[in-house]
Amino acid sequence: MVKFTPKEIKFLKENEGCRIATSLDDIPHIVPVSYYFEDGYFYFATDYGTKKYANLKKNKNIAISVDIYSPGKHRAVIVQGTASFIEKGTEFKRLYDIFYKRFAWVRATPWRENEAPFVKITPKKKFSWV
Repeated sequence: MVKFTPKEIKFLKENEGCRIATSLDDIPHIVPVSYYFEDGYFYFATDYGTKKYANLKKNKNIAISVDIYSPGKHRAVIVQGTASFIEKGTEFKRLYDIFYKRFAWVRATPWRENEAPFVKITPKKKFSWV
């Protein structure tokens, strides 16, 4: 498992927006999402009808970029890893509670188990400048 430095962990916990990249048949797809970072894993929610969900069902490889672009002060953590789905159960409920508290969009459009999954990213490689 990838180890994150204290500086990287602080940076990842201070931010909530990122871009994730998926791919199917060598066609890349990148989208912005809200994420949650905990214990070396990244989590985000998606809908069953999205391109990212369809791609990840067929190809679990994923990349995530948490970055701040500021001239002369660029900071980023980029990770390549694998994705798995959390659709119900204790872990789903725990993550849902976290997302509900953190993100207004979750409170505005709530959902239940098996209506939309969380994606868990297990990092395999990282690139960082923080």
